[in-house]
Amino acid sequence: MSLRSIESDWDIVVVGGGVTGAGVFRESTRRGLKALLVEQKDFAWGTSSRSSKLVHGGLRYLKEGKFALTRESVRERERLIREAPGLVKRLEFRLPIYKGLKPGAWTMGIGLTIYDLISGKRSYRYYGRRAYMKIESLVARQGLKGGFSFTDAQVDDARLVLSLIGTAERSGGLALNYTRVTGLERDFRGEVCGVFLEDTESKEAACVKTRLVINATGVWAEGLHPSPEKNKHLRPLRGSHLIFPKELIPIETAVSFFSPKDGRQQFAFPWEGGILVGTTDIDHQGALSEEPFASEEEVAYLLEGINTIFPSLRLTSADALSSFAGVRPVVSEGKVSADRESREHVIWTDRGLVTVTGGKLTTFRVLARDALSAARDYLPSKGLSEAIEPIFEPWTGEATPPGLSFETHQRLWGRYGRQASVMLANAPEKHLRVIAGTQTILAELPHAAAREKIRHLDDLLLRRVRIGLLLPEGGKAHLDEIRALCGPVMSWSDAQWDKEIEDYLRMWRAHHCPQRRQD
Repeated sequence: MSLRSIESDWDIVVVGGGVTGAGVFRESTRRGLKALLVEQKDFAWGTSSRSSKLVHGGLRYLKEGKFALTRESVRERERLIREAPGLVKRLEFRLPIYKGLKPGAWTMGIGLTIYDLISGKRSYRYYGRRAYMKIESLVARQGLKGGFSFTDAQVDDARLVLSLIGTAERSGGLALNYTRVTGLERDFRGEVCGVFLEDTESKEAACVKTRLVINATGVWAEGLHPSPEKNKHLRPLRGSHLIFPKELIPIETAVSFFSPKDGRQQFAFPWEGGILVGTTDIDHQGALSEEPFASEEEVAYLLEGINTIFPSLRLTSADALSSFAGVRPVVSEGKVSADRESREHVIWTDRGLVTVTGGKLTTFRVLARDALSAARDYLPSKGLSEAIEPIFEPWTGEATPPGLSFETHQRLWGRYGRQASVMLANAPEKHLRVIAGTQTILAELPHAAAREKIRHLDDLLLRRVRIGLLLPEGGKAHLDEIRALCGPVMSWSDAQWDKEIEDYLRMWRAHHCPQRRQD
């Protein structure tokens, strides 16, 4: 879409296409506002496609005395599970307890009791040593005293963002990727009255009118709105992860454990057909505009943890399918270690510019509502409602098409909303096949390529679907089939396809290959 062809007046312009911006965008359209969202790269390009994929209450926040944050997170977790079946689902965690290592069974039991009290339901259970070994036979046995089970939830984070954006657009909003804000226009009183935009690739420029801009750009937030608090600034923290084939780590639930190196909590769990292992928490020194990647030290750290808890597996970086890293936006005074930083969000206001940053994936809706509450003076009356209503298109329970399992059908609805029906109506039965090693069906590829604003091959393979993380070499062996499937619905020439494949494989080797980084 040409920038010059879009409407010139908006109630609200949201800057940032991650989960916070997408949440503000969706909440705005739910309230009847005329909303525009712009993202300088691809939707969910940043942390919101590179998170730990967990929708959780934050057990560790209890240890830090953050009861309000835990209560808020648990409440939002339960709402997401209820409102977005097929996208957000419960995940059982198992946590072994070892003699002489913290936390002990008594401490963990108290924490899980409080966790359950906050959620209003009993989910945790303690197993003695023998019983725990029966349900989790792979864990290290030396010093094992027993273990706990409890529940949280998981999500495909990029599809969460895309679901929010898609639903908002079907409610009247407009979202543009590869579009950056080059400046704000202010009137003689210093109030925001417009936004200057530029397509990052074509360099086409435009100016749109608005009284309200929400800055939801995560780690980039201070580029548009410097912190008004002298001693508080954004601290970019990197979290890296590995993905392994399911057959190499044969677990059916999540296993939580503590790093033998620094005692930081880690995890391994099934995700989208693979096993995800995470995470690190270190200061990110690289340029924010460049793709982050897991360093050799981070890969070694993750391998040390997984091999300590599962000593019989003897995993190496060569066993991993891929790695990925995200940079978290944390508002910091710089006084504590990275893993002890608060995940609470902040709101800054400046005459029609409202910045929301910090926070966590689970509480995106809280951030969105707080940002709009801070912007009340700039909203038309129709946007002032604070009623808490569902923001996802409800699962209708329609009949599952032949050749598709109910679980896959619900999964598609969770990711695409009512567009899932369009996808399935247009798909021949042979395209309902699940791609081995993933949970993606072939029909998702041409559907996303035709309807979800793809500009580059990595948009498709790393965010619209996740097969670039779940298949060897980023799915290299499938690229000819993907080209044949998607070519008819895209405008790329043969030369552009060749370049996109070459660029994608180069980028994958440099930023998602666990063994080495190639410049």
